[in-house]
Amino acid sequence: MFETPITIVGNIVTAPDRRWVGDQELIKFRVASNSRRRTADGTWEPGNSLYATVNCWGNLITGVGAGLGKGDPVIVVGYVYTSEYEDRDGNRRSSLEIRATSVGPDLARCIVRIESRRHPRPAVTDSPTDCQADSPADAQSEPGAREPAAEGSSAATGDPGEESLPLSA
Repeated sequence: MFETPITIVGNIVTAPDRRWVGDQELIKFRVASNSRRRTADGTWEPGNSLYATVNCWGNLITGVGAGLGKGDPVIVVGYVYTSEYEDRDGNRRSSLEIRATSVGPDLARCIVRIESRRHPRPAVTDSPTDCQADSPADAQSEPGAREPAAEGSSAATGDPGEESLPLSA
């Protein structure tokens, strides 16, 4: 089967819907990509809109489910195909769908905080050979020194008062 790669920059227009298809999990949402043009007098006028259904499988489930919602600006990369079906009145219809390989926030239009488990925090040891300070009292007396926080705690993320949710594997 020939697959056509596509990249869409737009906004999520439906709440991401998490469901199971057989033994695999799927997150599905619709994205709208809107264009606009500058007229001769310098004003902007709306152009055409492209709507597509985005299907996220595998490793995308965790990040998309935890971090994206309706109204968020996104960049979707994947493979485009059409899905044909009959509506309630018996008319044949088709819709544009994307099997996403990558989905992320559009950083030109929003600010995000990234949480990742790729960079684990170093383990705390009691051995003086593994530490700069000779004793825990020396470590606390150094300016800016503090005990490492447990992974997933609010101190680990650096945001007091905000609880981090662990990401599932």
